[in-house]
Amino acid sequence: MEAGVAVARPEAGRRLARLAGRLGRLRVVWPAVNARIRLRHATSLGRRVTLRGRPAVTNDGRMTFGDRVRLVSTVATLELVTLPTGHLEIGDNVFVNYGTSLVSSAHIKIGNDCLIGTHVTVMDCDFHRVEDKSWDTTGLPIVLEDRVWLGNRSMILKGVRVGHDAVVAAGAVVTKDVAPRTLVAGVPAKVIRRF
Repeated sequence: MEAGVAVARPEAGRRLARLAGRLGRLRVVWPAVNARIRLRHATSLGRRVTLRGRPAVTNDGRMTFGDRVRLVSTVATLELVTLPTGHLEIGDNVFVNYGTSLVSSAHIKIGNDCLIGTHVTVMDCDFHRVEDKSWDTTGLPIVLEDRVWLGNRSMILKGVRVGHDAVVAAGAVVTKDVAPRTLVAGVPAKVIRRF
C-alpha cells in the first residue's frame, strides 16, 4: 500500500505542474485574445495589441490601432469612443492606462511610443454649448506627436497639438498647443521648462 501511495503522489505533482504551466501560458496570451474580442468592432487592429480588463468601447466612426498597443482597464474603466464623424487613431507601441477617456468627434491622433497615465481625458469636442446646453459635437482635431507623456488626470482639449517628446504634468489642463520637448503643468497648462 505504501508503495502505491508513493507512486501516485509524483504523478499528481506532475499533472499539477503541467496545469500550472498551461495557466501561465494563458496568463501571457489572454490579454492579446481579450483585445481581439473586445476591440472586434475597431476599423483596424495592429499586431500584438494587448488589453487587460473590460473597457467601454463605442465605435460609431473609425478606430485604428497600431502594433504593440497596450491598454489597461482593470482598476477603472477605459473609455474609447468615436462619434459618427470621429476617428481615433493610435500609433505603434502606445501605452494607455486605466480610467482614461479618449473621445473623438473629429480626429484624435496619438503618435508612436506615447505614454498615457491613469484617468487622462482627451476630447476633441465640448458636447454642448455653455449658453444653451444644446447638443453640439463639432470638434477640432487633437494631435499627440511621437513620444508624448500625459501624466495622471491631465486633460487635453479640442484643437490642441502636443509636440514630440513633450510631457504634460499630472492634473494639467491643456488648452493651447505645446511645443516639442517641453514640460507643461497647471490649469491652464503653462510652460515649466524646455529640454
